[in-house]
Amino acid sequence: MRQERTVQASIFDLFATHEIGHELKAMSQWLDEHRDLLGLVVRDLGRRGVKATGRQGLPAEAVLRCALLKQYRQLSYQELAFHLEDSASFRAFARLPWSWSPQKSVLQKTISAIRPGTWEEINRALLSSAQQTQLEDGSVVRLDSTVTAAPIHEPSDSSLLWDAVRIMVRLLKQADALVGDASLAWRDHRRAAKKRARKIQFTRGRPNRVQLYRELIAIACGTLAYLKQTTERLAVASDPLIELWQAQVRHYQPLIERIITQSERRVLAGDPVPASEKLVSLFEPHADIIVKGGRDVEYGHKLNLITGRSGMILDLVIEAGNPRDSDRLLPMLERHIAFYGQAPLQAAADGGFASRDNLAKAKAWGVRDMAFHKKAGLRIEDMVRSNWVYRKLRNFRAGIEAGISCLKRAYGLARCTWRGFDHFKTYVWSSIVAYNLVLFTRLKPT
Repeated sequence: MRQERTVQASIFDLFATHEIGHELKAMSQWLDEHRDLLGLVVRDLGRRGVKATGRQGLPAEAVLRCALLKQYRQLSYQELAFHLEDSASFRAFARLPWSWSPQKSVLQKTISAIRPGTWEEINRALLSSAQQTQLEDGSVVRLDSTVTAAPIHEPSDSSLLWDAVRIMVRLLKQADALVGDASLAWRDHRRAAKKRARKIQFTRGRPNRVQLYRELIAIACGTLAYLKQTTERLAVASDPLIELWQAQVRHYQPLIERIITQSERRVLAGDPVPASEKLVSLFEPHADIIVKGGRDVEYGHKLNLITGRSGMILDLVIEAGNPRDSDRLLPMLERHIAFYGQAPLQAAADGGFASRDNLAKAKAWGVRDMAFHKKAGLRIEDMVRSNWVYRKLRNFRAGIEAGISCLKRAYGLARCTWRGFDHFKTYVWSSIVAYNLVLFTRLKPT
């Protein structure tokens, strides 16, 4: 039976006198003051189907603390398992039961089970503490957007077609192993597909590449036909392993068909495919194409953030697609008003958020000074009370860039390393909570 928290901690749980040890101790004290949050973690771990009887698992308190340690120090699961066994300060923070040293597989399974909604609730509790201690009241805010990359390689039509062929061959080999002696009629074209994909990469001139693409697409279509025939032959089987195989086919087949279709449209027909319709990965189909500044292209998800004078992240939204910044200003302000009960007195945002409608609506909601970094045709006297206030808010807005840089460099927000959209959101929110908790403990008066 999994416990909510470690009831009896060791008397030898001591934190080092190093700066990191002091931070861990302060973070631990805040978590001790908010033990009601552990119920959310217990609920998430229960969704894994763990029974209430039998061997005890890692306590929910230890799971939450280990997750914060991982994001705070940017450790892999293997490194986290080592430090939990080696470091007295890490063990003291994690509240591990005596003589327990969890393996990386246990840490991965339990930490990834915490849902993004739970992390958001923990962040709200942290912001409430900051409001009570007068560190952050949400009266002056700044908005900006950034991108967190998904864990995929640089996509191209040839690489996606090659991925499709090798996945289908892998599925066909699994089918051969499931049926045993009854061999299925298909041929492995991976070598031919790989040769053409690599040749496309180093071939100059569109006419020369088109013929190679025709051959690569034909190989992908032929392998897909093998897979469909095998699926029909195994459709009557009632073996649970075959049903799991069929589930994999149902997941990958429509994605592979999309890749073949978009390659034919873009390369053979010369028809441009809109970014919203493109598939950039078979393994992370949720990834969006984010174009920044008309030049830089990233593959992941766009994040809109709000920070306050303390530098803490007051709110975060993981967007679907690549919406315009100007369309996201008012929804972000609405979320802020819903949490704090009133609109901020002053707000600053990048020039991409600027529009006359956004300015008028923000003023109507009670934002006294709404400054945009680029005026975009707006007059300073319409946005704020004076030029001095505009300069102050414009300089204040620039500070969010430092916060985003810190999140990307020190808390892993530059690139998510977890697979799946739900895990993507969990990864992002856990990084935000770890960042806010460290910043709160540093700013909190002792």
